[in-house]
Amino acid sequence: MGILDRFRLDGKVALVTGGGQGIGKAIALALAEAGANIAIMDINEETSRKVAEEIHQIGKDALVCVGDVSRSLDCKRAVEMIVEKWGKLDIGINNAGIGMWGNAESYSEADWDKVININLKGVFLCAQAEAQVMIPNKYGKIINTASMSGHIVNRPQNQVAYNVSKAGVIHLTRTLAAEWARYGIRVNSISPGYIHTPLIESEAVRDFVPGWLKDIPLGRLGEVEDLQGAVIYLASEASDYVTGHDLVIDGGYTLW
Repeated sequence: MGILDRFRLDGKVALVTGGGQGIGKAIALALAEAGANIAIMDINEETSRKVAEEIHQIGKDALVCVGDVSRSLDCKRAVEMIVEKWGKLDIGINNAGIGMWGNAESYSEADWDKVININLKGVFLCAQAEAQVMIPNKYGKIINTASMSGHIVNRPQNQVAYNVSKAGVIHLTRTLAAEWARYGIRVNSISPGYIHTPLIESEAVRDFVPGWLKDIPLGRLGEVEDLQGAVIYLASEASDYVTGHDLVIDGGYTLW
């Protein structure tokens, strides 16, 4: 196969959690453009169906699985729906996540549990359900969305649970990669920096942006499209010898 052909995903089936908006939506559309059929797992059915329509317009099939990644039954049900529809699952993109700011000395137990349950436990539960159907096929690509916050402590905002959850995702990725390599499953993660999503435009965040920009060597926020190439690479045969790797996509922010 030629090098560009190795990046194609024709005939593959992918699950994208948190695929109804933002980064997840961009990843889902990129995978479809590369040739994969896409299942979207998200708590928001309305936005997920809109993304599914865009996937259909690209010419690929789509499935909407409404569910909460922090619930094991929801993760298993989504995978069962995928196998029932397409007979297999080749690619799992565990992207769903939330962020909640707060000072560590006053951070509530409820907020801690919510962030950890979605960002870390949810990644594990989805990866586990995905692997259970990939193992018999001796093949799979699992890509977890971590964050540069798993490598650094952000400023000026305090986000203890988010940082810890994303550091956990990075090491979870390495652990699963080591354990599942014998089954032909590659497990990697991406660590985005500050990405231009609707959250950036919110009143709670916009005042931080000038300071962030000063610390980004490339001088701009990332766009969701900046993440697409990395995901296609890690999902495709072009990365078959890559596992347990975290790919930082931050415009150079973590270089300092």
